[in-house]
Amino acid sequence: MKAIVCNNFGPIQNIEYKDVKEPIIQDKSVIINVKSVGVNFPDGLLVQGKYQLKPETPFIPGMEVAGEILKVGTDISHFKTGDRVAALSQLSGYAEQAVVQEKSVFKIPDKMSFDDSCALLCAYGTSHYALKQRAKLKKNELLVVLGASGSTGIAAIQIGKIIGAKVIAVSSNAEKQKIARDNGADISIGYDNLKEELKSISNGKGVDVIFDPVGGDIFDTVARTMARSGRLLVIGFASGTIPKLAVNLALVKEFSVVGVFWGAFTRGEPEEYKKNMIELFDWYQKDLLKPLIEESYPLSKASVVLEKILARGAKGKICLLYTSPSPRDKRQSRMPSSA
Repeated sequence: MKAIVCNNFGPIQNIEYKDVKEPIIQDKSVIINVKSVGVNFPDGLLVQGKYQLKPETPFIPGMEVAGEILKVGTDISHFKTGDRVAALSQLSGYAEQAVVQEKSVFKIPDKMSFDDSCALLCAYGTSHYALKQRAKLKKNELLVVLGASGSTGIAAIQIGKIIGAKVIAVSSNAEKQKIARDNGADISIGYDNLKEELKSISNGKGVDVIFDPVGGDIFDTVARTMARSGRLLVIGFASGTIPKLAVNLALVKEFSVVGVFWGAFTRGEPEEYKKNMIELFDWYQKDLLKPLIEESYPLSKASVVLEKILARGAKGKICLLYTSPSPRDKRQSRMPSSA
């Protein structure tokens, strides 16, 4: 089978599209005939050796896949050959087949495309966990989403609206700001004069929750806009710079800085993780949310896609496909209904 292989940590261009051995079925696992792979920012960091996880080389990157079950291992009762599923894998996703533990596999609704199901795993899973469990976002609170046109940003906008928050989306240009508005943001603004804009929007009271996957200098800016008892969510560092916090701000303003590591949540609280995913699938079925799929590329173009994502050029989710989607999986995008 074909796969993307990282032989050694280094530049993204060094990953190879090559033939590898098919995976071997394991106990309490399934082999998925992969139809779509979600491409994520950490994938690009991983192959460069810049991520907290550093697997032994060579390895196949990729953490989220969707497709049809090809084989089932022993002690499997919830799945059968041919089931349409999405799955979270630590590695091995950028391949035509992937072996995944049963506990990380979810059946997907017939109306859901493989691309959409991939987006619901990491992007929506992260944003859902961040806003529900970590921020405990409440109805009518003011939520600011940085990096709002990326896949996690769009997910945060849509989930924030479902919860009932007022959502302020922040993006770098007019095109991205329109994408944020189209996906439900109440107000969509840029990074220029952000402190002053947020002060005006909040009538000087400050922001209740900030969703920050960007980091860098903008973290210091938004830390100065927090309301009392506010929650500043640390999602990631797409800017490439890990910020330093002047902790006197947290003291004087009495806000909390809250780390969000969705991977640790999936491993440490598997039952809560499962409940979250069931809720996301339910919201999808009710047309309350809808991933924005920018484009799907052939598996062989993985390096091109990773470079685009690391350069913050993606608008929504990008997937890798192995075969042309069947008619039932070529579903037109639809905007989420009002919550």
